[in-house]
This record gives sequence, structure tokens and C-alpha cells, in this order.
Amino acid sequence: MPRILATFLVLLVLSGCTAGSLMPTAAPRAELGDFSLAHNIVIAPNPYKGPGSRDATPDELIKAVEAAVETRLRPYEGHKLYNLGLSIDGYALAEPGVPLVMSPKSALILHVTLWDDAAGEKLNEDAYQIVVLEDLSASTLFGSGFFNTPDQQLDTLARKAAEALEEWLVENNQWFGVEPDLAGDLKEESGA
Repeated sequence: MPRILATFLVLLVLSGCTAGSLMPTAAPRAELGDFSLAHNIVIAPNPYKGPGSRDATPDELIKAVEAAVETRLRPYEGHKLYNLGLSIDGYALAEPGVPLVMSPKSALILHVTLWDDAAGEKLNEDAYQIVVLEDLSASTLFGSGFFNTPDQQLDTLARKAAEALEEWLVENNQWFGVEPDLAGDLKEESGA
């Protein structure tokens, strides 16, 4: 019995840590050549709400994703403008679960289309799907619904979606005038 109590107390202390302190630091910004964000258009025409999810309105989803993409991609100052079209297709904001037995996870699903602003052309023929799940941390071990508000869960998912979007752009940075050899070197340096 004392071991179980000690384990519980350790988990309780860890759960008090913020998610940010348990997450690895962000990788250095990547080379995106002539990329500069023109329009960041996010829609949520009919997002699917996952089972056991807290509620979020389409406006709340849109605002969170727009803000995260702006923060992540607006700093790029290339010489050509590109437009992003994002459609939020589904979400799940975990409710409190039964610790260690049923700890629901939060998730966000969206599709992305990238346009060359000057040419008025899509760069990816088919929309690219991004699926993000919350990170494993002390608080998500019990279910993030215990420790985070729906807004906090959504902000975390939106930030992760923006990071995944940036990674996809880096994987396709030839669209932005980055030489293929340089693109390979950057991937190797970042450990990808």
C-alpha cells in the first residue's frame, strides 16, 4: 500500500508541471526560400466532433488555427506570396477520463491547400491531410481534460498543427526555390 501511495504522489507532483516544461524545445526555423505568407484562410464548414469530446464552435476552431499558423509562418519573409487554405474536418477535446484506465486524447484533423498567389495556381493537386494528437505528458497520462480547459487543449492542438504544416512546407521547399541538395542538407541537419 505505501508503494501505491508513493507512486500516486509522484504522479500528482508531475501532473502539476506545465505541459510546456515537459515538451522538447522547438527545432530551429527551416529554410523556406522565397516563401512569404499572403492569406491564411481557415474554414470549418462542418467539423466532426469526436466521441466523448468537449464542445468547440467552428469560430473557436478557426480562430485557434488561424492564430497558430500566423505565429508560425508569418515570420518568413521571402520574395513571393503564397496563400494557405485550411479546412478543419474534425476535432476531439478530451473530457476527464478514468486515470490510467481510460484517458481520452485530444486530436485535430485538417486539410491544407497551398496556392502561388501571383500565378493563381495550386501547388498541391490533392489537399494534404494533417492529423495531430496531444503530446504524452504527466497531465495527459490522466487525460488532459482533468488539467486543461477546452481552450488550452485547442490552442495546443492548433500549435502542433501549425508545426506540422511548417514541416510539410519544408518537405516541399522546392516550391519556394530551394535547391534539392540544400533541402536534403537541411533535413539531415534537423535530424529528419
